[in-house]
Amino acid sequence: QFHKDGFLVLEQFFSAEECDSMRSQMQRIVAEMEVPPHCRTAFSTREEEQLQAQGSSDYFLTSGDKIRFFFEKGVLDEKGNFLIPKEKSISKIGHALHAYDPVFKQITHSPKVQELGRKLGLVSPVVVQSMYIFKSLLAVTPHQDATFLHTEPLGRILGFWIALEDATQENGCLWFIPGSHTNGITRRMVRAASGASTCVEFVGAEPAYDDKQFIPLPIRKGGLILIHGEVVHKSELNSSESSRHAFTFHVMEAKGTTWSKENWLQPTPELPFPSLYT
Repeated sequence: QFHKDGFLVLEQFFSAEECDSMRSQMQRIVAEMEVPPHCRTAFSTREEEQLQAQGSSDYFLTSGDKIRFFFEKGVLDEKGNFLIPKEKSISKIGHALHAYDPVFKQITHSPKVQELGRKLGLVSPVVVQSMYIFKSLLAVTPHQDATFLHTEPLGRILGFWIALEDATQENGCLWFIPGSHTNGITRRMVRAASGASTCVEFVGAEPAYDDKQFIPLPIRKGGLILIHGEVVHKSELNSSESSRHAFTFHVMEAKGTTWSKENWLQPTPELPFPSLYT
């Protein structure tokens, strides 16, 4: 089913206790959050805003081996002070929770995740990034993960998306185009040449997708969605009163694979991509 559709829903993969432990840990991280004002970067999924907000900021580009905070638009004043409670101001936290936080590290490398990797035939999977997504408001435009995490050959990136609360059509569940992982990619986000006004740029263009091709994937708390690196997916606005927290991480099959030097995210001497298998 995964190879046919490019995604797979596994309900009740994680227990309610495991989900609650991740949420409690995130509450602690947010409570202790101190973000320097010059680092208060809004996270945006619209291309031009993305380039302005993330591209002009080293904070984003050097977050691959750190735990950093990215905010919704309009939650900070000109001086960088919060206009709303800080726990409601965050869009996501990334990109190395899997490496530096004990709770998220344990989930990422849990025996059932490793067993799933083996069932999928992964020989040398490494973890390239992780994110905690708060999903308070924004829609996420249709995209393919390989646009941002490019490998040679393609097809070596796999996303694990864990619902920490019920994800419904009202609060912004994921939508997919089944089978769209077989058409390659047409757009890449790459590091810009030195001296450019932004530090990343988009090469190529996202095609226009037919809204009618997308199907929603509501999933209950504890469910896991496997996401092929080239499958087209999106999420709509969260139009409900409830949040839609998720923890997600990406692995790459390292055997016979080259990680693009043009990717925004690069392994560092401090944090080479860790093996999924322990």
